[in-house]
Amino acid sequence: MDILTYSGHLLSGAWITVQLTLYSSVLGLFFAFVLGVGRVSDNPFVHGLSAGIIEFFRGTSLLVQLFWLYFALPMIGQTLGYDWRFPPMLVGTLALALNIGAYAAEVVRGAIQAVAPEQYEAAKALDFSPRQTMWRIIVPQAVPEMMPSLGNLAIQNLKDTALVSLISLADLAYKAEQLRNFTQDSTTIYSLLLLMYFGMALVVAGLMKLAERYACRWRAGGSV
Repeated sequence: MDILTYSGHLLSGAWITVQLTLYSSVLGLFFAFVLGVGRVSDNPFVHGLSAGIIEFFRGTSLLVQLFWLYFALPMIGQTLGYDWRFPPMLVGTLALALNIGAYAAEVVRGAIQAVAPEQYEAAKALDFSPRQTMWRIIVPQAVPEMMPSLGNLAIQNLKDTALVSLISLADLAYKAEQLRNFTQDSTTIYSLLLLMYFGMALVVAGLMKLAERYACRWRAGGSV
């Protein structure tokens, strides 16, 4: 088999990796904002719950989380009389999103707390509600500060997708290992694998740069 044949086989797995990265990044961003805003909430229950979820997913292995959702959760459901078996794509997306969301939530929290206190005072003087202050004043100013760190986490999330090969999801890493077992051509296959992950990481980095520019323009309309 030649390099073109290898590449064709790997590209089918790369498409799964792209989908998984996209789905988990979007869902993880949602979790990040919910948990990050929860961390700065004045409500003790919301604050405590958000902090607990963040510390749990930051403090446990992504691989173990993945295995628990894919292998342990269906067994618990079976004991209770429910069918809690889920497709590998759904399990992989959820595990990655929860993990990356927990890390990104701290980025969100830090950016929100970095907004100047004068902005809160100005919003109060304009009779803004706490919700209006958060989403119309604070968040637009905090988002550009988050973007570099969120970009790094998005690239990390792309690389972490390789773990889903361990639950038989035919992503790029799974296809590469399958091909290596068949051909025993480790050097060529793993070299292609490195280059393909690197290429996808460059695309993610470029997209995050564009998002950062958009966020800066959004901030221009959010300060008071």
